[in-house]
Amino acid sequence: MRRNSKSERERELANQARLTRAWKKFHREEREAVLAGPYARTLAELFRMFANLKHVQPAQLIGFISAIDWAAIDYPTRLVVLHEINNAITAFREKCGLEPHARAPTGAQPGPRNSHRNI
Repeated sequence: MRRNSKSERERELANQARLTRAWKKFHREEREAVLAGPYARTLAELFRMFANLKHVQPAQLIGFISAIDWAAIDYPTRLVVLHEINNAITAFREKCGLEPHARAPTGAQPGPRNSHRNI
């Protein structure tokens, strides 16, 4: 069995860092495109709420999300919004010392934290 050499491991790490940068750039560009699109006003407010989750009451966020006519918003835009809310909630949970992703127990009613799944 052949072991990876140090240079191979360094190449792997460099490649992983390059892919991570490309992935982040892609999502940044997608977000900018959404904020320049036809739903910019509504989604800018929603993204502002995501950026300030610790100051937003869950009922406010759920109410705002529920008030958006998601049927009128194209699928790629909805995917960008879902990605943004996932990142915001994950970062917020980690800041609070919780696991990044938590699921409701099997058979439990979905609570406020699972409401975004209806998007």
